[in-house]
Amino acid sequence: MAEAKRLPATPEIRERWGNFAWTPANEKQVAVVIGRYPPGRQQSAIIPLLDLAQRQIGAETNTQGWLPIPVIETIAHQLGMPPIRAYEVATFYTMFNLAPVGRFHVQVCGTTPCMLRGSDDVLEACYKKGLKKGSTTDDGLFTLTEVECLGACANAPMVQINDDNFEDLTFDSMTAVLDALAKGESPKAGPQIERQTSCPEGGPTSLPEMAGANHDYRGSWS
Repeated sequence: MAEAKRLPATPEIRERWGNFAWTPANEKQVAVVIGRYPPGRQQSAIIPLLDLAQRQIGAETNTQGWLPIPVIETIAHQLGMPPIRAYEVATFYTMFNLAPVGRFHVQVCGTTPCMLRGSDDVLEACYKKGLKKGSTTDDGLFTLTEVECLGACANAPMVQINDDNFEDLTFDSMTAVLDALAKGESPKAGPQIERQTSCPEGGPTSLPEMAGANHDYRGSWS
């Protein structure tokens, strides 16, 4: 696995991000998030607020977003917690980027189920398009990271690109996804073969009436 990059709080980083402030819309959302927790427990909001900050920075920089250390410190101060505690959270969860990434963060699962089902072919498709693990393409479009299990083992191999999963991938379908994104298109997320979520190919083989709507089976039980 490629080790995630982390940018230190250099003077340049502090100058750029030391005065981080929420947008008016996000400031309202911050109040909503903190309000979900009882008095004295506002530190429990650290994960959603870090995520919100990363998304705000992403919108500002036209990337998936990342979390400079001064921004983490600002959120920690807002929640009344030591900055190191917030930094511990940010470094624990791979959903948080601690260095700039591209417009599309391509996270390829390389854990055993995906590896056995062809994650090497998925990575090869990325390499053929000029992506390199741990790096961002020169045009700023793609960052490639190999990660641990993303929880879609039944649909292996898969990647997560920003907020979307792309599953049941092959070399060709991964190439098609990258090509579509590079053209500004929105490729269909989820399985890249003909199946619904993680159902078998061809449709469900048990409880088939549930495929389209809730169905009450109790009348058929005896």
